[in-house]
Amino acid sequence: MLLKKINTVLATALVLFILWFGTEFILSPETTAPGFGLPSWPSGDGDGFLIVKGIRDVVLALVLGVLLVTGHRRALGWVLLVEALAAYGDMATVLSHHGSVATALGVHCLTATFMVANGLLIMRETRKVAAAPATPAPQPA
Repeated sequence: MLLKKINTVLATALVLFILWFGTEFILSPETTAPGFGLPSWPSGDGDGFLIVKGIRDVVLALVLGVLLVTGHRRALGWVLLVEALAAYGDMATVLSHHGSVATALGVHCLTATFMVANGLLIMRETRKVAAAPATPAPQPA
């Protein structure tokens, strides 16, 4: 039961962090963008691309939130593992475009690794439930 509570707190923190970060990109992309870690940003109408990133993050957070609220814990674990790829992808993008190594590792890699750890902990928490044999239906007498 303690593992479930810890996992729930960690997953909730992730949902709120990703939701906050995505919302910042939607509401004020020009001020949030430098924190992403890339050395330069699009000019002119380039804010639209930043808003797309924000929408992606909000949707990722909402998917996690729905699974958390509805109690689909095993699915939550799997989705955390898969969604971590987005954060690892952000890290790779920053590094491959000569961006801030500190931001790539300290924000994107750390977030992704935190998501993987939380996903694995939830998978561990739910493995007994997933492996439990189905009880046979009662037979009429």
